[in-house]
Amino acid sequence: MQCDVLVCGGGVAGMMAAIDAADAGASVIVAEKANTRRSGSGATGNDHFQCYIPEVHGSEEDWLNLLMKTPEIRRLKDLDIMKVYMRLSKETALDWEKWGIPMRPHGDWEFTGHCRPGQQGIHMKYAGQVQKPVLTREALKRGVKILNRTPMTEIITNEKGEAIGAICLDLNGDEPVMQVIRAKGIVIGTGVGSRIVGTVEQSGWMFNQCYCPANTADGQLAAYRAGARLLGIDNESVYVGVCKFFYRGGKATWVGVYTDLEGNPIGPYVSRPDWRYGDYTVDVDRSLFDKAQENGDPIFMNCTMNSDYDNEYMRWGLDNEGNSATLPALEDEGFSLDKHMIEFGTGSRENKFLGLKINARSATDVPYLYAGGSMCGQNAMVGISFAAVSGRVGGQNAAADAKVREFEAAEDRPIVRERAELYGKIWNNEVTTASPDWRELNIAIMQTMWNYVANGVKKSDKLYQVGLYHLHRLMGKLDQMHCTNVHEFMHCVEVLNIAEAAELTMIAGQSRKESRGAFQRADYPEQDPQYDGKYITVRKINDKPVIELYTPVQEAE
Repeated sequence: MQCDVLVCGGGVAGMMAAIDAADAGASVIVAEKANTRRSGSGATGNDHFQCYIPEVHGSEEDWLNLLMKTPEIRRLKDLDIMKVYMRLSKETALDWEKWGIPMRPHGDWEFTGHCRPGQQGIHMKYAGQVQKPVLTREALKRGVKILNRTPMTEIITNEKGEAIGAICLDLNGDEPVMQVIRAKGIVIGTGVGSRIVGTVEQSGWMFNQCYCPANTADGQLAAYRAGARLLGIDNESVYVGVCKFFYRGGKATWVGVYTDLEGNPIGPYVSRPDWRYGDYTVDVDRSLFDKAQENGDPIFMNCTMNSDYDNEYMRWGLDNEGNSATLPALEDEGFSLDKHMIEFGTGSRENKFLGLKINARSATDVPYLYAGGSMCGQNAMVGISFAAVSGRVGGQNAAADAKVREFEAAEDRPIVRERAELYGKIWNNEVTTASPDWRELNIAIMQTMWNYVANGVKKSDKLYQVGLYHLHRLMGKLDQMHCTNVHEFMHCVEVLNIAEAAELTMIAGQSRKESRGAFQRADYPEQDPQYDGKYITVRKINDKPVIELYTPVQEAE
């Protein structure tokens, strides 16, 4: 198969890349692991869309100042990327509205949640429940060919290191079929790195987390193997402010006050609920729950003082972000919003920071390879709106590449034969008590990461050495995995990436000889100024991971 632009991943970033590339005249194929109508972290909806509206926010400088105060900007960002994102966010919101996604469901631009009381918000409230079906429809209207249940597993490059195609797996039949797709430009939008760090509870119930568990860093690792840089992978993120045991997102959608067991507010921002703000406390202090646990104090979302409109607004927001099951499940157990407080805690721990470095053109370090969305969230941002904008920028530039390039014989490259042999071995492995299935290896990797490098573990060179020993022992079993159907085979391929992501996370962390923020080392307790304003990056050179430092662009036109 061949196309001008191949889009890997059919989430928000991928669908916007496909739409804009098709609008630019390119022939487009989308290769999606699941189904584009309901896939990715935006699968079931969303209710916040970071957006710059000049008539609301004033100047670009005013908006950037607000942006720098938000929870998303906790680490260094490339300001040139931020400015491109800012300038395209309103245009993107208007396009979505034109296509049928309610961006002004209450009549005007509305900014609620994720901000302090009295502060102008930049998170626009919208009704995103239908966003994936709408984006799929718009892509199909433009002639985009969508290959569902066809995940991309490898980026193919030529002798000059330029992207010329990809390996995909057609999982629609009884047996997997390896498909090589030639392309002149490629855009990856495969989401964050889930199922790399986590507890047994979260790995046993895969969808009980804030992000899509099917996003297993496939795109990041494929790009890394092709020569792109990963950055910020030395530490993972922890989602805080979620209903305990119901690890869905929505901390800014809940309307109430964070309180202790006696109902006393634990933060300085609100003492009474307000639908316009929620409670900003955990956005500001993400260590709040760790501190409470150390003191033996549970934390609650207290909605007992809510007005009827507070509750109505909150339920509407929860429905639109795909969190419609939590309250009914609680109510089935006799819970009542006006009588009972909900215990909140920390959610899943993912390598959301397993970032693929891009620039303001959404370009990676591999020529003709672009990326968008939360998989680039380290030197850029995470969130639906950034996914939409970065995806469309990548799609536009990939379409421009297609006008000046010729197709190359991607199917003749050595990586195709190598992967065919590995996939064939896994598919044909006998099911025995000695051969692991994907669950066993996945859980073992997650437990190893949890015990040796998870957020909250005080790390050391000795811990990294032991952790890598255990990880490499598990990686030696990867080609022994067995499966009984194509769905299990897909999970086996995911575990190949999960293992490599875990290894690179440990290698990058071991190279960082300092303590800073949530990253603490017992053997290097002081902060090292050589890391000020820089990210640790890793890229593959001569088949080995090479650690480098990267300084984000801090000034832009």
